[in-house]
Amino acid sequence: MVEFAMHNAWLVPLLPAIAFLIIVFLTRPWQRLSSLVCIAGMVGAFVFAALAAYGVFTNEEFTKHSMVYATRWFSMPGLHIDFGIQLDPTSAMMMFMVSMVSTLIFIYATGYMEGDPGYSTFFAYVSLFGASMLGLVLSSNLLQMFIFWELVGLCSYLLIGFFTHKVSAREAAKKAFVTCRIADFCLLLGLLSIQIVFGTLDMVKLAEIIPNFRAYTSEGILVMIAVLVFIGPVGKSGQFPLHVWLPDAMEGPTPVSALIHAATMVVAGVYLVGRTMFLFEQVPSVMELVAFTGAFTALFAASIALTQREIKRILAYSTVSQLGYMVLALGVGSLSASMFHLWTHAFFKALMFMGAGSVLHALHHKADVWEMGGLLKKMPITGWTFVVGGVAIAGIPPFAGFWSKDEILAVTLDSGHTLLFLMAALTAFMTAFYMWRLIFLAFFGAEKPENHPHESPWNMTLPLVVLAGLATVGGLMGTPWKNYWGEWIFFSGSHIHAHHGEPNYMVMIGSVVLALCGIGLAYRLYLADSEKATAKELARRFSGLHALSYNKFYVDELYLWINHNLVDGAAKVFYLFDLFIVDGFINALGAITKLAGDGFRIFQTGRMQNYVLIFFLGVLVIAIVMAFSNPSSAGLILGGVK
Repeated sequence: MVEFAMHNAWLVPLLPAIAFLIIVFLTRPWQRLSSLVCIAGMVGAFVFAALAAYGVFTNEEFTKHSMVYATRWFSMPGLHIDFGIQLDPTSAMMMFMVSMVSTLIFIYATGYMEGDPGYSTFFAYVSLFGASMLGLVLSSNLLQMFIFWELVGLCSYLLIGFFTHKVSAREAAKKAFVTCRIADFCLLLGLLSIQIVFGTLDMVKLAEIIPNFRAYTSEGILVMIAVLVFIGPVGKSGQFPLHVWLPDAMEGPTPVSALIHAATMVVAGVYLVGRTMFLFEQVPSVMELVAFTGAFTALFAASIALTQREIKRILAYSTVSQLGYMVLALGVGSLSASMFHLWTHAFFKALMFMGAGSVLHALHHKADVWEMGGLLKKMPITGWTFVVGGVAIAGIPPFAGFWSKDEILAVTLDSGHTLLFLMAALTAFMTAFYMWRLIFLAFFGAEKPENHPHESPWNMTLPLVVLAGLATVGGLMGTPWKNYWGEWIFFSGSHIHAHHGEPNYMVMIGSVVLALCGIGLAYRLYLADSEKATAKELARRFSGLHALSYNKFYVDELYLWINHNLVDGAAKVFYLFDLFIVDGFINALGAITKLAGDGFRIFQTGRMQNYVLIFFLGVLVIAIVMAFSNPSSAGLILGGVK
């Protein structure tokens, strides 16, 4: 069975794709049946993914070579495109994680979306979403990956704007779509450049060719290609300055937020950079760009999350920050650390988004954490599982986030980038602070009498319990005391630098101290009612900094100003140019020329008698003019007539 699953891993994305078609064309009138078809498709994908992943993890050959199953899709002189699947530790880990987390989210959605008129449509969309992401992670060449990359973007657009009656949802969907199109255009240019320069988009072949790129092109061209390729993940994975769409993506239903932030769209960008590390490692300057982009994004987003009030918005900026961690790890050359954090992040971030959805479901979509309080008593399953997620993301051992975050800190320190390490460490402190600020405000403290919360139904709480368990133990496979056994399973397909040797106990102890300090400060400022006044007083005392953070450093406003003034202003200039120059002056010249042609055409009849008449009239006019201008000449003429 394992061999069958490995040789037929193409069924993993196919099953949810078939579920999408069944819902659209057959079961859409029956809501429950549609959700069952959706879940069945993803459960089938998970079973195949688990069996195939087991085969990959237990076969040492996969530590040296990838297994590619491909068939010719398109061929012409100079261009051959194969479509297929590529199995190795990284793709096996991704398809296992995506299918497992998606299955839990789909089960959760049956409770969250109950009663919605678009229930069947929603499950059709999420089936296509899951199929697109699974197709992306298994793609054997970059063109195939780009096709699924765009399908993922399409699904995000449909799901972020799912509540079409809400203007904010429609605008958020357009914002996500347009922002990602900017990045995807640059990615497409990069892929076209790779095809032109190297003659293939097959990733196995490119991994062999690009290390000898000087036989094909110059380093400057390779730098340009690497930057263009990186811009795609900057948009898709919400890195600065194209991060602005990701927090607004919370306008979609909460299961969509969990899918986008944990298992599908945003991790696609990190995965693409990891998949093409054979390109980036050849250009150290671009690796520096990747590392600093990730570190700045992590710190920047964390500083925004400090002051946000809406529960899902806090989690959204947390996702941007954690993605920055993953990109930082890639920039310092550690694919293993980046993929490890992607693995653990999927568990605790899906858990917290779904926990937030449970809270919103109970409070009738009241989202301000300052208006919550005491929810732990009325919603114990949601509350305690959310606490597990908070401990995991803060980096407290033995929870999952501790191992993966410390791996990133360790490889960053080993790389010699002290500034990047300090930025990552400060981000760790801020992460613990803002996440436990949310937990203390929402789940602890005094209850709000106007709220009447209740625990969510079993189909919403069961996935929370499972994810809480994964957030607890999901990082143990990467513990250094297991000699990086987890790295060997998931990430050994890369020959990029990874952190080896003895564990860095100073980094471990330091990160735990930072996390505890962050949690302690949040406890001091936000748990007791008397201290909440202190927090508000601090916000008033540092109102300028607070306003910068709360208003997201006015990046959205800057983009709006650029759009309204520069883009719209340029459009007005071009409009006036078209109106007065093209439609006015140029068209006037054409009209004058046409009018002159029409006038001269009167004299060009083609008849001899008309030409003789015109000749005679011309002579007569000349004679008259000469006569009146010279009287003597007139007398001679008149005498001649006599």
